Amino acid sequence: MRPNLTRIALFAPLMVLAAPALAEEAKGEAELTELLEGRVAGEPVKCLNGSRRNAAQIIDGTAFVFRDGATLYVNRPEGARILNWNDLPVFRLFSGSLCARDQVELRDRSSLFPGPVLLLGEFVPYRRAGEARPSEGG
Repeated sequence: MRPNLTRIALFAPLMVLAAPALAEEAKGEAELTELLEGRVAGEPVKCLNGSRRNAAQIIDGTAFVFRDGATLYVNRPEGARILNWNDLPVFRLFSGSLCARDQVELRDRSSLFPGPVLLLGEFVPYRRAGEARPSEGG
């Protein structure tokens, strides 16, 4: 059976465009795995209060990581594939806490030009194995 050259010609540019995003996502997953090494995932929480949402870190193409003491909260928003270290996240809160389904507008860090808007998912806490669990409150 011969491949349909028209289909190949149509999809080849899409594959070339998708390749960098997939590579960035794989790199981000590896970075996140390294960051979470020695930690165990807890039950996801829907919201983070003010103290827990400080020190947000962007993992390219993958997730936001929030630090609360020794606990890391990982949030994989819808469309995380477009996250980049050069993004400045602007969180739009609908309550006093940062919650799943809240919006995050990504802005270019140098120009502050507005970019895409993502919806947050649930926050998964990661703690070192054997570490005591504080109350989640979310």
